[in-house]
Amino acid sequence: METLDMSELELTTTHVDLSLSELVEKALERQEGVLSSNGALTVTTGERSGRSPKDRFIVKDDTTENTVDWGVINQAVSEEQFASLWNRAVAHINEREAFVSHLTVGASEKYHLPVKVVTETAWHNAFCHCLFIEKSSPESDQQWTILNVPSLKTVPFKDGVNSDASLLINVTQKKVLLCGLRYAGEMKKAMFSMMNFLLPTHRVLPMHCASNVGENGDVALFFGLSGTGKTTLSADPERFLIGDDEHGWSKDGVFNFEGGCYAKCIDLSHKNEPVIWNAIKNNAIMENVVLKPDSLDPDYTDTSLTQNTRAAYPLEHIEKRVLENQAGEPQNVLFLTCDLYGVLPPVSKLTKEQAAYYFLSGYTALVGSTEVGQGTGIKPTFSTCFGAPFFPRPASVYADLLMERVEESGCNVYLVNTGWSGGAYGKGGERFTIPVTRSIVKGILSGELENAEYQTVPGFNLQVPTALGGVDSTLLNPIDSWSDKASFAKAQKDLMEQFAENFKKFDVAEAIVKAGVDLDNA
Repeated sequence: METLDMSELELTTTHVDLSLSELVEKALERQEGVLSSNGALTVTTGERSGRSPKDRFIVKDDTTENTVDWGVINQAVSEEQFASLWNRAVAHINEREAFVSHLTVGASEKYHLPVKVVTETAWHNAFCHCLFIEKSSPESDQQWTILNVPSLKTVPFKDGVNSDASLLINVTQKKVLLCGLRYAGEMKKAMFSMMNFLLPTHRVLPMHCASNVGENGDVALFFGLSGTGKTTLSADPERFLIGDDEHGWSKDGVFNFEGGCYAKCIDLSHKNEPVIWNAIKNNAIMENVVLKPDSLDPDYTDTSLTQNTRAAYPLEHIEKRVLENQAGEPQNVLFLTCDLYGVLPPVSKLTKEQAAYYFLSGYTALVGSTEVGQGTGIKPTFSTCFGAPFFPRPASVYADLLMERVEESGCNVYLVNTGWSGGAYGKGGERFTIPVTRSIVKGILSGELENAEYQTVPGFNLQVPTALGGVDSTLLNPIDSWSDKASFAKAQKDLMEQFAENFKKFDVAEAIVKAGVDLDNA
């Protein structure tokens, strides 16, 4: 099996396995970024300030032809196209200074991937030190290789790609190639996609979620797309963080894929998000965060470069964390959705079938999207498994595993709306405040909602509590917070029809379909 070794690279100047602090120093020496007043290395990524899904490809070969859900999200590229571009990238970096690190993805002893990261910039390598696990494994045929050459542009007519930047994944050869891409999140999401491809064969559910643990050892999972609150809500000063974005759930429990966090910085404040605020310090990396000229203080309200401002930092920057980077099976699972229509309850308790329905639907809003080309507006979306761009196999594979894990663990599953109430976005509604949502999460994790009295919201058939400590009871049933009941009915029907239309693409058990929206009884 072909692997990337030093003889193949023939690098003229190579820095191997530098520490995170040494990589930051190198980045400053090479003027790849500047230091903010908080000590974080601050860089810009150019025109691509988010992921570029139209430029992401997977090699179609014997390994992937019948296992990947090919289409708009998982685009195919040939083995020959990959080999040609890989050889160009190797020749390109052979002529340049390079940085090489040996890291790991996956905290589980059973389920992890050793990764060799080769970059032409020091800060991209430092990013991987923040986000991957700083545990080196001996080189073997199980090792993956990331080769990142942002100064090499691709040529669509020559390389068989869509633009001057491309990300190609070769599962058989265990290689990830990035050309012309400076946004560092592409590297972590590429490895996330591969964990999502490989783990189901071991009956392990890979998840786009955050996770934390209470003082008594109770584990909670927070699913959700960017902007729904999973990083903010999981960074709870009263609980121990496992991770903020990517995990696996096996019969043995939950384990983090990563060794760090990648937090959104838009409107970050110490009052609302003290854990994240305090974690952005020396050896953290801020992407596209604007600094005030005189003080070099970060201005988290400035979105002139992008709404998708980011900070990467190692878990060591968080005082209350799970040192093992893993824990037991979860007692509570939260699906975070940002409802623009203002018709979903702030919290609903789901049955197993409803859990599968809302997991497959993945309804939320794109808020400060992580993808290029999405613009700056807010709009609704359905993203399967709360992370469709990262799940290469058919959606039913992941839904079946979710139901299996929920049934075997006996955990509670809740749908939590972190979006609008009392009206739609831009039409008189207001978004739930972070303190209100934190009170809801506290009610879930304390067990208050497990034994609460519930009522059914027609149409969505969701079970909502009649009372919850710290939350105005008029917010719990969404119709009660609307002054114009006719407008509520219209908005609810509109969203329900979108749910029904989106779900037509799934071939699942009738019980799951019936657990969804009921247009006849809205």
